[in-house]
Amino acid sequence: MSPFDIGLVALAGICLLVMSGLFVPIALIFCSFVGLWAIKGSPVLAAKMLGLAANDAIQSYFFGVVPLFVLMGFIVAETGMGRDAYDVAAKVFRRLRGGLGVGTVAANAVFAAITGISIASAAVFTKIAVPEMMRHGYPARFATGIVAGSSILGMLIPPSLLLILYGLLTEQSIGDLFLAGIGPGLLLTVLFSIAVIVMARPEWGSLSGVGDTAEDDLTVGELFEKMVPIAALIGLVLGGIYLGFFTPVEAGAIGAIGALVIGVLKRRLSLSGLWRVMVETGLITAAICFLIIAAQMYSRMLAFSGVPAEFGALVAENNLQFWAFLSLYVLAVILMGMILDSASIMLILVPLMLPVIEPMGIDLVWFGIVTVIAVEIGLLTPPFGISVYVIRATLDDASISLGDIFRGAAPFVLMMLVALALIIAFPAIATFPLNR
Repeated sequence: MSPFDIGLVALAGICLLVMSGLFVPIALIFCSFVGLWAIKGSPVLAAKMLGLAANDAIQSYFFGVVPLFVLMGFIVAETGMGRDAYDVAAKVFRRLRGGLGVGTVAANAVFAAITGISIASAAVFTKIAVPEMMRHGYPARFATGIVAGSSILGMLIPPSLLLILYGLLTEQSIGDLFLAGIGPGLLLTVLFSIAVIVMARPEWGSLSGVGDTAEDDLTVGELFEKMVPIAALIGLVLGGIYLGFFTPVEAGAIGAIGALVIGVLKRRLSLSGLWRVMVETGLITAAICFLIIAAQMYSRMLAFSGVPAEFGALVAENNLQFWAFLSLYVLAVILMGMILDSASIMLILVPLMLPVIEPMGIDLVWFGIVTVIAVEIGLLTPPFGISVYVIRATLDDASISLGDIFRGAAPFVLMMLVALALIIAFPAIATFPLNR
């Protein structure tokens, strides 16, 4: 077999093992090792080459971004800032039709700006927002759909773990990726809010009229007290990166310290809570870093097999236009999202496509935003739809089925497709902060 054939077999093996339930990094490492062994003819040489790939990944300066932003996100969740963001948003949008739903979307956007984890947003707002919306007459399908749809903002609005992962895979500036995520994140927030207002009609089984939100029970002082720490933390992290005061790694450290200080001052962070945060941070960080190391090994195997180069040559020989190629790529990502999780899709597709898109002169930062949005659609689509499963498990309510949540999230999938089309048609939505 030629190296190209071996690379294709290894790629098929990875997909098969992942779909059968094997942990993604293990599938990547195993198939990469076997593939390199077959290409080079020596297991010792294959092991040494993969060891060098792992060493290169660990030595990366930006490897430190992951634990710091994960730590900040868990501290924020532990100290109840999600509840504060929801209270403030519900107060601000109380006069709108469907205002409680719009408040949930806005609160998710704010929470996303200080966590970067979609699953955390889904779990937190399922507990906070769904019971409140249902108490005010929102049908279960509508309430859970709002939470499911808006939870994906956590992986687009910076800081975002998916953008960090993409940056490590493509060696792009994580700071640039964070800035590029702001415009698309705000666009999605607006589109989701419009969708909630449009759907909040009696003929669609939802509420109508003004004042269908929670009681106006927050004073101006309480509102200020809840809003200032959140705004300060967002401004500290994103403002520091945007103004050039901090690198992304430094911003993660400053953000984690800031969240810790806020938690202590508000007396919401106990020693047991801090221990729980540290343990969860360690577990998530280990899993993500293992993914990154495995991805570097996989990329090394692909490079030796020549599969990406052959794909690039195939695209060039067939004169495949940019729009046709991008449409096929987005379609492949969305279809994979129906059966695989977000990180797995990026780990498999990005190293494969990178050598193909670089000769086309495509802006890799913009391409990263397109990739993340397409990947995130998979969080809401059956049969995998991990955000939907998280909401279902968190609710623990037998009367609300997975089908109800998937149907409730469907309009938000449509809004994501609209946003994706706009960002592809008008790249400046993502790149304007970078002056590109």
